[in-house]
Amino acid sequence: MQPELPVDPALDGAIGDGAWIESTDAVPDNADLLHRLEAFEDVFETEVGDTNLVRARHLERESGLRQLFLKFEGSNPSGTQKDRIAFAQAEDALRRGYDAVTVATCGNFGVATAMACRIARLDCVVFIPARYTTRRIEEMERDGARIMRVDGDYEASVEASREFARAQEIYDANAGGDNTALQLKAYGQIAYEIYDELRDAPAVVAVSVSNGTTLAGIYRGFVSLYRRGKTSRVPRMVAGSAFRKNPIVEAWRRKLPTCENLNPQKIRETEVNEPLVNWHSIDGDLALDAVRDTDGWAEHASDRTMKLMARTLLERESLGALPAATAGLNALLTHQAANALPGDRYVAVLTGKK
Repeated sequence: MQPELPVDPALDGAIGDGAWIESTDAVPDNADLLHRLEAFEDVFETEVGDTNLVRARHLERESGLRQLFLKFEGSNPSGTQKDRIAFAQAEDALRRGYDAVTVATCGNFGVATAMACRIARLDCVVFIPARYTTRRIEEMERDGARIMRVDGDYEASVEASREFARAQEIYDANAGGDNTALQLKAYGQIAYEIYDELRDAPAVVAVSVSNGTTLAGIYRGFVSLYRRGKTSRVPRMVAGSAFRKNPIVEAWRRKLPTCENLNPQKIRETEVNEPLVNWHSIDGDLALDAVRDTDGWAEHASDRTMKLMARTLLERESLGALPAATAGLNALLTHQAANALPGDRYVAVLTGKK
């Protein structure tokens, strides 16, 4: 039984920032699967990914790094790297004959999934903790998603979404499920794009982590490139997250063999750290292994530090990154300040609205 979701005709052609989606409106809801897929793939291939890799010359001079590049995922339609897996999974749902998709979110993933489902003509059900007040909920609703509030945290929302998927026999787009390989492959595209620009792997790639899926996917992308002889090395992977609120960073700092759950009662979300904090990192061990296998490192950052870095990026590099997105960059620059890194090329992945 499929959930009955409201469809507002006024939403037609009004997804995200707008104009680029108009091409899909030429395909009616009752079009056959082939035409729906073709229209969706046109948008997916032209609008998602191939994000900017910019040289951060001001930060280079201030930090002493020889070459620092910022991979700005904010140029994706919803402003984050989440579009990569949201669109990949919506396409997968279409091909497999699903009519609806469900996902749990703290904000960004829900927006990306709602947008992708709207373009694919799929119903979307987003589970979100009741106490979360992200302004992105309005964007999800504008893209036609049905919002389900959950009494509990993000982890409880994931379980509720998974149970809903099982009960309603709809597509489960959550991290840590059957689609892990698809999600890692989608994030691996970030590695390929960095390679296309630099023609080799950089010395380090720094990523902000929550569940760890993005970092693990980028790592696997570089491993694939190296195995095929495209790069001379696999970069050291660096993880950054909120201060003492992420199992990946805590496991690396405490030299634990695997990620251990944190005490949920000690986790406090703020407007700044909300995209990062969790007591259970769903793909945490994959990310932790990537950091260790490459002789990388992990570091946490306070809200104040992340806000300061976001302000610096705006003023010095003209990039409007979300504060939480700077945790990986902070981990890189903190290491550089304490123990200067060799003259080489370094990359930090950022997200945020343009």
